[in-house]
Amino acid sequence: MRIVASIEARMGSSRLPGKVLMDIHGKPALARLVDRLRQCRRIDDIVVATSTGKGDDLIQDWAQSYNVPVYRGSEDDVLQRVVDAHRYMGSDIVVEITGDCPLLDPETVDLAIETFLANDCDVAANVRIPSYPQGTDVQVFRTKDLEKVAATIDDLAVREHVSLYFYENPSLYRILHMLAPRSGQAPDLRLQLDYPEDIEFIRRVYEQLEPVHGPFFGTGAILDLVAQAPDLAAINAHCIEKTAR
Repeated sequence: MRIVASIEARMGSSRLPGKVLMDIHGKPALARLVDRLRQCRRIDDIVVATSTGKGDDLIQDWAQSYNVPVYRGSEDDVLQRVVDAHRYMGSDIVVEITGDCPLLDPETVDLAIETFLANDCDVAANVRIPSYPQGTDVQVFRTKDLEKVAATIDDLAVREHVSLYFYENPSLYRILHMLAPRSGQAPDLRLQLDYPEDIEFIRRVYEQLEPVHGPFFGTGAILDLVAQAPDLAAINAHCIEKTAR
C-alpha cells in the first residue's frame, strides 16, 4: 500500500498571515515540517495540498524549489482538495498533517501509521482525546474512505475539516485513539503555529535545541526544555484554538 502524507497549507490566516513560510531559525516553517516528515520510516511520499488562490503561488514556488510534490485545489473545500491531492499521488493510505506543525515528531507519525496497519481499524489518530501536546497531530485513514465522505457529505464544517466526519460518526468507523505515554502527556502545551506568540515560542525552541540535538529533536526534548524553563511555555499558553463547530 502506498502511504502518503499530505500537508494542508495556505498563506491566508486570520491570525498570522503567511505563517507557513515564516522563518524558523533559518528555514521556512514548511521546510521544518517537510524535513521532519522525511525522517519517517513508514511514509512513501509527501504532498503539499494548497489552494489555487493567487497568494498560494508562493507555496507552489517554494514546494517546487524544495522538491516536494504540490497539488492545488479549492481554497474553501479543503476536504476535496486533500482527496484530489491523494488521487494525484496515487495514495492508498492518507497521513493527514496540517501545515502549522513544525515541531511534529517523526516517531509519533510512524507510531500512528504502524498502529493503523497493525489493527483492524478505519482511523488511527492522536487528536481527539487530549494527551499529546497540541501541534503534534497525526491522523491515518484510507484514501477510499475519505473519497466516499467527499462524494456524499455536503456539510460545510466537514468540507473545511477533512477528517471531522469520521469522529462525528463513531458507529460507522472503527477509530483507535492514540494516547501519549505518561512521560509525554502534555495536552496543554502549544507546539503549533497559529499566533504571533506561537512563532516566538517555536523559534526559541529551535534556537535552544537544534544546536544540541540537531534539527529533528523529538517531543521528549521539548518537554525537558519546558520543564527547565517554564517561562517558555508561558509565551503562548493563553492562545486558544477555534473549534470545528
